[in-house]
Amino acid sequence: MGVPVRVWPRAPLMIKASIVFDKNLSSINIKKLIEKKIKNYPIRKSNLIIVIGGDGFMLQTLKKMHNLKKNFYGINSGNYGFLMNKFYLKKINNNLQRANKISISPLEMKVTSKHGSTKKAIAINEVSILRQSRQAASITIKNGKKQIIKKLISDGVLVSTPAGSTAYNLSVHGPILSLNSKKLSIAPISAFRPRRWRGKIISDKSKITIQNLNPDKRPISAVADNIEVRNAKKIQIRINKKIKFNLLYDKNRSLQKKIKIEQIRRET
Repeated sequence: MGVPVRVWPRAPLMIKASIVFDKNLSSINIKKLIEKKIKNYPIRKSNLIIVIGGDGFMLQTLKKMHNLKKNFYGINSGNYGFLMNKFYLKKINNNLQRANKISISPLEMKVTSKHGSTKKAIAINEVSILRQSRQAASITIKNGKKQIIKKLISDGVLVSTPAGSTAYNLSVHGPILSLNSKKLSIAPISAFRPRRWRGKIISDKSKITIQNLNPDKRPISAVADNIEVRNAKKIQIRINKKIKFNLLYDKNRSLQKKIKIEQIRRET
C-alpha cells in the first residue's frame, strides 16, 4: 500500500474546518475550546474535518464520510488514540496548517453467509474472523488460487493493514508492518491445529478467500473493524485502492513514527 506523505497545503490557505465529536464530556469540552479559535463550517463547505474522540470514533467517521473525499485531522479525547493527534489549543492553527498528510486505503470484505446472502464492508484496521460458538473455527485460507493453509482450527484469524497492525493484530502477536511496506498480515487467534502456525505476511495486491469448512457445526462471524456479519460461509478480502482516506498528523506525531515506536517497544 503506497503511502505518500506531504505537508497538506502546499501553500498557506484558509482552513475551513468542520468539527465532529464523540458524545462524551471530554470531546464536548475540546470542541467548545476549538470553536473559540476556529470557525466551525458545515461539512459540505469545509476542506478539513476535525474529528474529536478516540480511535473507534475516528474509524466510524472515516467510513461514514469517505465519499466526501475530505482531509481528516483527529484530536484524541480517549485513551491511547493511535490514529489521533494530541490536543494543543495554543498551537491548533499552526498544527493544522503544517500537518503532514498520509493517504491510506482500506480492506474490503465480501461475506457470503450459509443462507446465501452477501454483504460488503470496509475495514481500515483489520478484518477479524471469529468463532461464533463454543466450537473452534475450522477454516481454509487461500490467496487467489494458491493455498495459504489447508485447515486451520483456531479461535479465528485476522487480516490486517499496516495502519491496523499495531491494534488487534499486535495483541495476537502478529507482525507490525511499516506503512510503506505494501504488505498485509494474516495472523491466527489461539491456533490449535497446526499449533505452531504463526501466520503469514502477504502482498497488498492479494485476494484472500477464507472458507468455513463446517458452517453448521462451527459457525463463524466476520468483522470489518466494528461491522459484524454472522454465520459466514465464505469471506473474500482485498485492498480497495479506489478508496483513499487522507489523514493529517502533526509534524512530530506522524503515523509512521508511532508505528516505529511500537516496533521498538515490542523488541525491548
